[in-house]
Amino acid sequence: MIANFGYKDGSGDFYIIIDTDKCNGCGDCVPVCPAGILEVRDNEYDPMADDLMAAVKEEFRKKIKYSCSPCKPDNIDYTLPCVKACQFDAITHSW
Repeated sequence: MIANFGYKDGSGDFYIIIDTDKCNGCGDCVPVCPAGILEVRDNEYDPMADDLMAAVKEEFRKKIKYSCSPCKPDNIDYTLPCVKACQFDAITHSW
């Protein structure tokens, strides 16, 4: 399942997208996030599963555009720290 954490407003879509089928809950993305917005928790999209998943902390979901902006340089070829840390390619950003 694709989990979208963030929001949409008049200036665009601002989501961190986590593919819960690819994410194994290893947590490698958590310590590399300079804003500290990621956490590992129970897979809320499959309550019957005994696995964990990465997610955006609730308090950051409505301001993700601003929390993630230091990691969003103008260089289009730059790979974000959380994306680079994910060995399963489970994390992407919408903007």
